[in-house]
Amino acid sequence: MRRLRTKQLHAIYWIATLLFIVPQGWAAVQYLTEAPRMTHTITQLGYPEYFMAILGVAKLLGIAAIATGISPTLKEWAYAGFTFDVCGAFASHLGAGDSLVIALVPIAFLAVQLVSYVAWKKLRGEFSSSVRRVPRWRSRELAQSAA
Repeated sequence: MRRLRTKQLHAIYWIATLLFIVPQGWAAVQYLTEAPRMTHTITQLGYPEYFMAILGVAKLLGIAAIATGISPTLKEWAYAGFTFDVCGAFASHLGAGDSLVIALVPIAFLAVQLVSYVAWKKLRGEFSSSVRRVPRWRSRELAQSAA
């Protein structure tokens, strides 16, 4: 039963991850090629055009970190970076006066990203709703105070 559950979790992880990183990759290419529609959107939001190159490179590096998983710490930072990116996009669209429907598009990406992140953590055994893990430094401190 546990093996079947792990296979299902792997499937959920890869489906959610692909649903998240493929559109992010597309956006990165659009930024780096300075596609007219992206350029218009970025300037309408009040950002300079060179910001597109920064976002494009950052997105590609984040995708590489998540897809390869070479370093768990780097992968964690990539997820965090994408979280800042989509939250910033949401706030920027609201601040620019875009409709709520347009502003919620980045939040949809965040939802898919969170499914990917939680599945990854569960596969690593680091995320469990029933068990609260105590950091190693804190467990030593608690053991010393109990003695």
